[in-house]
Amino acid sequence: MASFKRTSLTLLTSCAALALGACGASDIASPGEGVIVVPAPTPTPAPTPTPTPTSPVLVTPAASCPTIPGPDQLVNSGTISGPTGEYRNCAFPARFTANTQIARTTGVIYSLPGRVDVGTDRGAASTGNNVTLTIDPGVVVFGATGVSFLAVNRGNRIDAVGTPTRPIIFTGRGNVTGSVDDNSSQLWGGVVLLGRAPITDCLAPGATPGTVACERDTEGTSNALYGGATPADNSGRMQYVQIRYSGFILSAASELQGLTPSGVGSDTVIDHIQVHNSSDDGIEVFGGRVNMKYLVLTGNEDDNLDTDVGYKGFVQFVIAVQRNGVGDAMVEADSDNTLEENTPRQNTRLANFTFVQRSTTGADLAAILLRGSTDYTLVNGVVVSPNLACLRISRANTLRAADPALDEAGPPRFESVNMSCAANPFLGNSGVTDAQVRTTFEAGTNNISNLTSTLTNGYINGANETARPAFNASTLGSFFVNTTYVGAVKDAADTWYAGWTCNSATANFGATSAACTTLPTT
Repeated sequence: MASFKRTSLTLLTSCAALALGACGASDIASPGEGVIVVPAPTPTPAPTPTPTPTSPVLVTPAASCPTIPGPDQLVNSGTISGPTGEYRNCAFPARFTANTQIARTTGVIYSLPGRVDVGTDRGAASTGNNVTLTIDPGVVVFGATGVSFLAVNRGNRIDAVGTPTRPIIFTGRGNVTGSVDDNSSQLWGGVVLLGRAPITDCLAPGATPGTVACERDTEGTSNALYGGATPADNSGRMQYVQIRYSGFILSAASELQGLTPSGVGSDTVIDHIQVHNSSDDGIEVFGGRVNMKYLVLTGNEDDNLDTDVGYKGFVQFVIAVQRNGVGDAMVEADSDNTLEENTPRQNTRLANFTFVQRSTTGADLAAILLRGSTDYTLVNGVVVSPNLACLRISRANTLRAADPALDEAGPPRFESVNMSCAANPFLGNSGVTDAQVRTTFEAGTNNISNLTSTLTNGYINGANETARPAFNASTLGSFFVNTTYVGAVKDAADTWYAGWTCNSATANFGATSAACTTLPTT
């Protein structure tokens, strides 16, 4: 009996020493044998599998470049890789000489190998249209080198029409390879539209401004001519388009903007355009009559909207936000020079804008600079400029009374413009005093320079902006929509900017907009 108990105790001790895990049910003594029964361990349930993270969909290169109609074929430049995958790099020809459609094709990205021309210059006195370059929604085009840019010559057109969910993207090589960040810029030139509408500051001495004898060459280029006598000229359509990281210096002190409409006529359609991180201006308009609507200008390093050489046009719904500490003016109008009395005189009308100026320095010293005898009307605006003045006016002739014989509309006009500025909101220069600038601003209705900004997300009206009375902009021209609010964005439900734009540290346009540093993969 003693021997039996020792055997049982040894069995029990062994099971305990093995933490019971090695002793199954067959190791337990029968009841009534004087041994404690050790129950079998409950099996450990199998762990619930952790869901496998979904890998991002990466692009794989197409086998070849698409064949396009006409004699001007794409060049297979191999493949190019980056964080979003590997693409077949299909380079545009140096010149499109026939109507061409660029289709969105899976696994294909298009590139500008240098300057790419749409058609040849047809001259200031030409009529009709010769070549149209059509770019489908969702197409991505990158500048392969710094000096790459797209020039749509006089008498030719671009038809670049994206959609709210598939914008067309023009960008630089680093955006494809993944080397860009929120401060990148100057990766390529930009997009230049060249038209036959009237301009001033003629290239030829003695030429009469506003006629077919008055033309100019785009700065930093050669034979990128614009100007004529056709106010309603048509250079095509650009809608739902992003232009990223542009502004390469083409020659000394000459660099392109994101978008440069030059001598472009009023039958041209430009709306829903974002220019992001241009090293020069976002959009610079040289003369012509083009009207623009729904512009988003983010992170640009010089001026956001620059207008010059006799431009007459209407612009409505503009969000412009600077990067912290970077940039010059939100608006710069015309130049002080010996040709500033040329006619047609610039007359820009701007409605429903929200400007957020974050720079602490800048040659223009203010959010808005009006000079060079320009005529300018601003209505339904919100301007936030905590570090600099809001409004600067230069030269006494900019304040001159209306005079039809001089094509002079009178001093700059302000209606329902609401400014939140540095200590001195107003600056004069070259014969204009600070007090005169204030008087000009306050001559309109419902203008204030002491707004306490309550913008949300940086550009959406808050309570204080919503409380401000609006001006009926449609009384200035049929292009304008009458709104009941000031600023570019009425409230959080007003999302005209969402989806077709890109996000950055400068401005976030919501979950339906992707990051500017990446490219779409579907």
